[in-house]
Order: sequence, then C-alpha cells, then structure tokens
Amino acid sequence: MTYRVQTVAVLGASPRPRRFSHQAVLALSRQGHRVIPVHPRPGEIGGWPVATRLEAIREPVDTLTLYLGPQRSQAVTQAIVALAPGRVILNPGTESPELEAELDGAGIPWVHDCTLRMLDGGRF
Repeated sequence: MTYRVQTVAVLGASPRPRRFSHQAVLALSRQGHRVIPVHPRPGEIGGWPVATRLEAIREPVDTLTLYLGPQRSQAVTQAIVALAPGRVILNPGTESPELEAELDGAGIPWVHDCTLRMLDGGRF
C-alpha cells in the first residue's frame, strides 16, 4: 500500500490508552505520519510531544483529526480555521453544524469519518 506521509494534528488527544484519540496517535505513528497530539497538559502522548493549544503549532498541518465534542470544539473553532489544515476529520460524536459551516466558509474540506477505520481501510 502506498500513501503520502502527512503531518496530522490530533485535537483532543488523550494520554489514556483506552481512548480512541490515543489509539489514533499510535496508529498514525505506526503508519509513518508525523503526529502532533493536542491536549491541555504538556508532556507526550504516544512518544510525541504535546502541543497544549492549536496556536502553538508552527508548521503546516495536512490533516486535523477531531476528538472533541461539539460543546468543546466551539471554543476552538477560530483556532482550527486559523491553523488552516488541509482537511478536518470529524470522528463519531464530534459532528458540529457550526464548525462545519465555519470550515466551509474558510474553504477547508472536512469529512465525517473515523480516523482508525480510515487507517485500517487504507483510506486515510
């Protein structure tokens, strides 16, 4: 299987191994992607240094995969738009008409999908 290595920000990354966001960090890493876990507490997740805010990311992001529910993502909508990722993956439970409208207005493609399933199916 051939794919393009990407820089992927995981917004809502968790240090807890049972969380899907943690599993996504590990799966992305196993496939060779550069991962930027985003979590309010500094440290590392899956061996990658944590960015405590989206605004701390200083490099282009190909994909932002979202693991924050709509209530929490509202507070970071403008930071997501300012980051200008190549696309946004809205994992199950993160769907937000407000965020989707902002992404549309900024010309940022988005998709409702599951990062883990996309990786497993070669659709990432």
